[in-house]
This record gives sequence, structure tokens and C-alpha cells, in this order.
Amino acid sequence: MRILVGITGGIAAYKSASVIRGFTEAGHDVKVLPTQNALRFIGATTLEALSHNAVDVDLYTDVESVKHIALAQEADLVVVAPATASFLSRYATGIADDLLLNVLLATKAKVVLAPAMHTEMWLHESTKENVAKLRSRGVLVIEPVSGRLTGEDTGIGRLPEPEEIVRKSLAFYNSCVDLVGKKFLVVTGGTREAIDAVRFIGNSSSGKQGLALADAASDRGANVTVIAINVGLDLSRFKNVYTAKSFADVQELLQKHAADADVILMPAAISDYRVENPSQDKIHRAQQPTLDLHLVANPDLLTNLVTAKSSGALTQLIVGFAAEVVADQTELATNAKNKLATKGVDVIVANNVSNGQSFDSDDNSVLIVSNKGKDETFTGSKYEVSNGILDYIKSLILIS
Repeated sequence: MRILVGITGGIAAYKSASVIRGFTEAGHDVKVLPTQNALRFIGATTLEALSHNAVDVDLYTDVESVKHIALAQEADLVVVAPATASFLSRYATGIADDLLLNVLLATKAKVVLAPAMHTEMWLHESTKENVAKLRSRGVLVIEPVSGRLTGEDTGIGRLPEPEEIVRKSLAFYNSCVDLVGKKFLVVTGGTREAIDAVRFIGNSSSGKQGLALADAASDRGANVTVIAINVGLDLSRFKNVYTAKSFADVQELLQKHAADADVILMPAAISDYRVENPSQDKIHRAQQPTLDLHLVANPDLLTNLVTAKSSGALTQLIVGFAAEVVADQTELATNAKNKLATKGVDVIVANNVSNGQSFDSDDNSVLIVSNKGKDETFTGSKYEVSNGILDYIKSLILIS
């Protein structure tokens, strides 16, 4: 695919280097169109090295080739990151006073904008009006996130991470917005059950697969709520996030939010046991040279959801996840089908975690089983696997 990456004159322009790299590493042909002000923040040499194409910002050179029209016609996708408030205003009102804006006014390609500016500028009425106008024309505007801004400021206006810009841009180009109007609840991460005031029983779940599912569902148009359990990763890109630590926290949040979802995805490592009487103080080895922990079983959250669904209290598609230590794919399939039967969920997504594989990795391989479709296997990045899972369950949402 031929992608034009526009860069405007803001401090976040340095992040455009990672956006360019993301597209080129995905195999796309990238040309960069920085404004003159953008080159105050990032050099043309860097942009040429990363894109493997020459950079020309001057509208008035090579005029015989009518290059703004040539660039506009050859582009499949135009991504502007960062997009300043000034740029949004000029683009929304049809001003074409540089090469980038001339290309944008001439192109029929899909356009993605990733604004970045101080909070006050993003929240100004004129910026809101410009964004609304551009969206009404079919432009995808990836909203900025909250975080550290220039100087000591913190607030909304920070450019989203380059990986998110690349991912959302490619999803937009592929028009993969088949989950619009659907509400997803994703529970991810691993619980911690207290032993004393400082120690706990935990597990190796990083929450990466669950966040990838939330990203994929959001990119495909779904309204996503995330319950993040001890996830030490950036959650700022999600609008509806609730954090949890223990089984009890997750149970309480599910009771509040499960009924509002169309699909419940549970790629979380929920503790099967908890300490019956955790100490409120720190246990000292010198005072207690041996320690016996009496563990009691936690209720099964998936079973509780299925019971509520059976009683008519819930109508959701419920997707359970099973991390299995198995010798091969045949044993994985057997375990997955057994869990499908015993849990009573609509779908089981199983993976082999023997020898620590999958935990905290960016890749995964899963087997999906249900009573309403054939078994399928997906392997790749956790984001790619997530889209495979969503493809599988999409047809089931209406018949669950």
C-alpha cells in the first residue's frame, strides 16, 4: 500500500519517526510530507532514512510534474501525525497554502489525523468544530490521550503512541468496522491474593492478550470496557477502564458491568484460591520460622456468569480462556472441549503455556472451540490473534 505520512509543526513531531517505521516494517511504501515548521522539530535526513524515499516540502519545485496532484492520486492512505490545531483549522476550511494541504484537498484516499496539542487548545470550541467538520467528511480523527505535555503540563492532548496510530490507520483503511454498536467487556491481567500486608499469591499473566483484544474490538468499532487486574501497561488509550487487584475486586466489577455488555471476554488469570485469614501485619520470619497457609477456593466467575445467563439475568456471549500445560495440540483440544462442557460458556479460547510460553510475550497461538462452529487455530501477534478471535465470535454474537 502507498501511504503518505504528513507531519506538522509540533513538538510531538519526533514521534512521527516511529509511525513511519511502523508502516515501512509492515511492508508499505511510505512517502513523507512534512511542513516547513515540522522540519524545525525533525530533520529531512531522518525522514528519508526511515521512509526510504526523498522528502520534498516545497510546493513550487518541479511544478511541471504537478506533484501535488501526482502524490494525491497515487496515495492509498494519508496519515497526518502530529496534526496541530492550526493545521486542523486550515484543512477544515479548505486552505491549501503548502504541499501537504494541497495534496489533502486533491486526494481521494482515506485520511487519518492524529492531533497533538496542549489541553486548552484541544478543548477550545474552534478546535472541536474543526474536528467535527472533518469527521463529517469521513476523516478518521484519532483523539489525543492524557499524559505529560510540553513543560510541566499534564492533561489530554498528548499524541497517541505510534503503534496505536499505525494500527488504527490500517484498520481504518481496511474498513474493518464490523462491530459498531456492540459493547464488549474485557477482563484481563492476573489477580493477587494477600498473604499478609506486603506479600501475595499471584500468577504470571501480563494482561497483554486482553489489552490486544480490547484494542482490536475498539478498532473495529465496538464500545469497549476494560477491567484491568494488576496490569502494569499503559491504559490511557481506553476510555472505560476499571482497575482491580484481587478476586473480590473482579467479582464486584463484573456484577456492576456484565449486564451492560453484548460480549464478555475473560482472558484473565483469576486465582482459584485465596488465603482464608491473611495477616493485616507483615509476617516476620524470625518470629515465625515456618508458615502454613490455609487456602480456600474462590467461586468460579465464569460459572457464575453462565448461571446468571441461564436464569435470564444475562444475555451475553461469554468467552472463556484456558491457559493449559499440555504435551501437544491434541491434548490442548481435549482440555478445551472438556472446559467448554463443564463451564457452560459459549466459546473457549485455549493456549499452551508449558515452559512459560505466551506469558508476557507479544505473540500467541490459540485454539478456539465452541458448540456452534468448527474448531479454529490462530497464530501470530496477540493483536492478530485477537482479530482472529473476533472474526470467530462475530457470527455468534447474534445467535448466542
